[in-house]
Amino acid sequence: MQDKILLVEDDASIQEMVESYLIKEGFVVVTACDGEEAIKKFTQDSFVFIILDIMMPKIDGLEVMKWIRERSAIPILMMSAKDTDVDKAIGLGLGADDYICKPFSMIELSARVKAGIRRSTTYSAPQKIQDELIHIGDLKIDTINFTVWKNDEVIKLTSKEFELLKLFAKNGNRVFTKSQIYNLLWDEEYFGDENVINVHMRRLREKIEDDPSNPKFIKTLWGIGYKLEVM
Repeated sequence: MQDKILLVEDDASIQEMVESYLIKEGFVVVTACDGEEAIKKFTQDSFVFIILDIMMPKIDGLEVMKWIRERSAIPILMMSAKDTDVDKAIGLGLGADDYICKPFSMIELSARVKAGIRRSTTYSAPQKIQDELIHIGDLKIDTINFTVWKNDEVIKLTSKEFELLKLFAKNGNRVFTKSQIYNLLWDEEYFGDENVINVHMRRLREKIEDDPSNPKFIKTLWGIGYKLEVM
């Protein structure tokens, strides 16, 4: 069965270009030209990935993403003509997994889509039973069903936040530099853009830590990187 993607873009020329390219790459593409239509189509069908523009009529992309994140951890790639750290921080903070700026190459877009789907579907692949659950303090991480509990209450994480937590949970006491984290989770070379990692780390800590400013799980080693301390 072909992977189905929801493409939300109000610019007809960009929508047609992206849709045509992804179809040639073997995807099924469902399109929406505004936020209201995007929400409607999301509720009517099943998708493996969403490409979402920020600036749209009726309901903007950030509001659409917020609505989807309350219901799903599906990977979301944001598109925007604004290449600023503020836009990235806002978008990623609301739950985007990746970000691409216009104008972009179709090769890069396709690569990001494929990497996002590959990372997401990895968690539903068969694994050894002993690897299914990881217990760290009051956290329980189900690596098969993509679920995290804290004190027996489910924590809603985006796919990228889950990847980040799983990386540290399966490598207790190992130090990861920001470059290593980016290469492992984004499948591409790190060019010093710390904002993406910082935002995801902050959002993850806000969800799993009692005091995010004084984390007990993932520690910061200033000037080096991060590690999850396992006693």
